[in-house]
Amino acid sequence: MVRRFLELLARQASAVEFEGPIIEARAAGADPAAVEELELAKVEALKVRALLRRRARREAELSALYDTAGDLSALRDVDAVLEAIVHRARRLLATDTAYLTLHDPARGDTYMRVTDGSISAKFRSLRLAMGAGLGGLVAQTAVPYTTVDYFDDARFRHKHDIDEAVIEEGLVAILGVPLRLGQRVIGVLFAANRSARPFAQEEVSLLASLAAHAAVALDNARLLQETRNALEELSRAHSTAREHAEAVERAATAHDRMTSLVLRGGGIEDVAAVVTDVLGGSLAVLDDLGRPLTGDAGELDAGVSEAAQASRALGRTVRKGDLRIASVDVGGEPLCTLVLRSDDADERILERAALVCALLLLFRRSVAEAEGRVRGELLDDLISRPDSPGLHDRARRLGVDLSAPHVVVVVRHDGQRERAAFWASSEAAVRHGLAAGRAGEVVLLLPGVRAGDLARRVAAELSASLRAPATAGASQAGDVATAYHEARRCAEALIALGRAGDGASAAELGFVGLLIGEGRDVRGFVGSVLGPVIDYDTQRGTALGATLTAYFGCGGSPSRTAEAMHIHVNTVTQRLDRIGKLLGDGWQEPERALEIQLALRLHRLGHTASP
Repeated sequence: MVRRFLELLARQASAVEFEGPIIEARAAGADPAAVEELELAKVEALKVRALLRRRARREAELSALYDTAGDLSALRDVDAVLEAIVHRARRLLATDTAYLTLHDPARGDTYMRVTDGSISAKFRSLRLAMGAGLGGLVAQTAVPYTTVDYFDDARFRHKHDIDEAVIEEGLVAILGVPLRLGQRVIGVLFAANRSARPFAQEEVSLLASLAAHAAVALDNARLLQETRNALEELSRAHSTAREHAEAVERAATAHDRMTSLVLRGGGIEDVAAVVTDVLGGSLAVLDDLGRPLTGDAGELDAGVSEAAQASRALGRTVRKGDLRIASVDVGGEPLCTLVLRSDDADERILERAALVCALLLLFRRSVAEAEGRVRGELLDDLISRPDSPGLHDRARRLGVDLSAPHVVVVVRHDGQRERAAFWASSEAAVRHGLAAGRAGEVVLLLPGVRAGDLARRVAAELSASLRAPATAGASQAGDVATAYHEARRCAEALIALGRAGDGASAAELGFVGLLIGEGRDVRGFVGSVLGPVIDYDTQRGTALGATLTAYFGCGGSPSRTAEAMHIHVNTVTQRLDRIGKLLGDGWQEPERALEIQLALRLHRLGHTASP
């Protein structure tokens, strides 16, 4: 019969089946000694069975730990490793569910990271505060806790939301062990059952071993991620350094090419060709007024001017759509702007090109200023010392033929003197004329016969350059000195007539032009028509002239004159009576009134009756 027990052990029979041989022996009428011997054999066989089962269990545990260690050595996905650990914990402890929570430093609690066998969504999203529930107690104390019946256990603090989730999951018996890294608890590993059951010490030890593996997996994943991040940062830094070095090299090469061009006498067009050769796209170089110096500017809206202003303020390239804009100024005044139409370009090269173009323009300006001084001295001599010897020879050396028809243009302005003088000298050099800058005005002697047209063009272009009104008077130059004085009076007349920023010749100003033209006795005309009134105002400080001007301006109405001058109508009447006595009878007749109004206008232009 003992052989029967060996057979039962061999096929791993249940404990109940070991009662079979004893029952059969009693049924066969075996003596008590034989039965007792069988009982002893059964006990020993059950001990062997228990030992084999423990060894099998231990083998399974060791195998699980070995598999977990293998997972860690081939760590690729930390979530997959944690899921494998939780699944093995559930299988080895034969529980209904297993789960793992991790510490959240930002919120100071723990949250569900991995679950196995869970059926409740609320339970899977549960968060456990430190000290709350069995898991919170484990996380706080860093020691394992087990409970046979969760709801009857008063060792930890129950919370309503945690208890609700546990009830929804149907858990009763729970075992929790800490996940520790050194002295720090980073989470808790749980095994739980939906019915009451105790947890043996070896089960606690097994779960603790799995928790240790899980902690290692998390730490390895953290270190691996930090290593990956460091490698990525190093890679990016290396790539950035390499790109920067390549960009610097390209910029240096382009700069050398541009410098070489300048040294060989190249111009802005050559610099622009280098930029487009290196960067591609299309490039336009604009002057200080936004006019193209070279290249095709295309359709440039007002935003380009704003971008150029921002570029000068920031000292770097500014992007606007597919445009790259680099602008340079000197002393706060714009000098040149480069507009590159390209989707992607090295901005350093564009900025260096802008500096090279600015240096070229400054060099041109210096040359123009030097030449302008020579041309200005000659024009001053033609105006102030027309009989000086050698004037024609000096002009011929500058490319100016004084025997050809010329126009003298005098331009009055309130803009920057140096800028106006530079513009005038450039204009004179281009048109083979002369230019001189003076306080509040520039004077040009330019080839031509249409004085009025030339005056309007000069006024418009200089106004645009100064960004302030420039008023030009012009006169055909027979004698340069005489033409200068007539052109100057013409410019002053335009300003007095409210036409600042315009240009005209004396012949285009009608009666005013006839009177201010050379050879007209304007002062005598004003004195003969309006002298008594002017002298009366000068001697007594009255305003008869102003009253007379307002009277004609209001259509000869005393009441409207009073309103315009903000005085009483009786005062107007008294002043008109005084004017009548000074000018004599008939001063309001149409012909006399026209002469008086013309004299008033000339008086306002500065042609007084005094000698």
